[in-house]
Amino acid sequence: MPLSARKDALRRFAEDALREPGLIIEPASADASFRSYWRATSRAGARIVMDAPPDKENIEPWLDIGARLQRAGLHTPQVYAVDRTQGFVLMEDLGARAYLSALNATTADALYADALDALARMQTRADPAGLPVFDAALLAMELDLMPEWFLRRHLNYAMDNDDRDVIEHAFRVLIDTALQQPQTFVHRDYHSRNLLVIERGADGAHANPGIIDFQDAVLGPLVYDVVSLLRDCYIAWDAERIDAWLAAYCQRLRHAHPAIDSAHLRRWFDLTGLQRHIKVLGIFCRLWYRDGKPQYLRDLPLVWRYTISVARAYRELAPLADLLERALGERDIAQPRKTCCAR
Repeated sequence: MPLSARKDALRRFAEDALREPGLIIEPASADASFRSYWRATSRAGARIVMDAPPDKENIEPWLDIGARLQRAGLHTPQVYAVDRTQGFVLMEDLGARAYLSALNATTADALYADALDALARMQTRADPAGLPVFDAALLAMELDLMPEWFLRRHLNYAMDNDDRDVIEHAFRVLIDTALQQPQTFVHRDYHSRNLLVIERGADGAHANPGIIDFQDAVLGPLVYDVVSLLRDCYIAWDAERIDAWLAAYCQRLRHAHPAIDSAHLRRWFDLTGLQRHIKVLGIFCRLWYRDGKPQYLRDLPLVWRYTISVARAYRELAPLADLLERALGERDIAQPRKTCCAR
């Protein structure tokens, strides 16, 4: 469908659902997928319309996971109307104040306390039945994004057989670590851009944070979401604060997982985070070289620091750090290749 025709269809959907012609509809946000979000201002207040082109996006997981999280007492957007054929959803407007814009040295403890409360509730109360499993094949597929999109496409680095052996060994360590953990409900992108600051309503409990971008939820490693939150790809904190927040998270899960000791948890936290950050090195590069979204390259330096610092801290992963540092050399990691293969 031509872009103008799709915008007209979205407008008709919103106006019919709200029974109000002449709505003001403006861009609200977009994400790394093909979905986009539009704010419709009506007499009843603001609503959000999600546009998920059916040939590129399936809205059923979004609807399913959002309902599961609401049943667990979490704040996801209330759905008011759905057009499955066209891929439109009219939903509650949770506002535009993402955690990322609200976090600072003064606000961080309170905001992370709310986020950790919500995460513990998600892991202990959200129904994981029938979710896709974050198994070895999916973990490996994610990891493989890094050699292709970061090493080959971004750095123009040609791997030899020794490099491939190093990568294969490191990836096996990371996959084994993920599979050793208790398996639980995993949001999979639980971080500062997908959590919204919500003022508490009259009922008080569980209003903050608003949770979005949850459609890729899986049954997976216990610490995946907490490391996504605390070693966020978009904002960094000092080690002491992260340790304190991680300890608070452990307290919240003490009854559900009483047998987990701190040594196991720390290794899981570090290596699960490393798996995620290796994946993200690949994804952020793919978003530029394949999808033409250059802004994600600006976030590569922080992801790189996480990756190298953790790999250096574990003897069995130090060869991976050597390989990555050799591949990067003196390049500015945030700068695209001057000449590159076609997208």
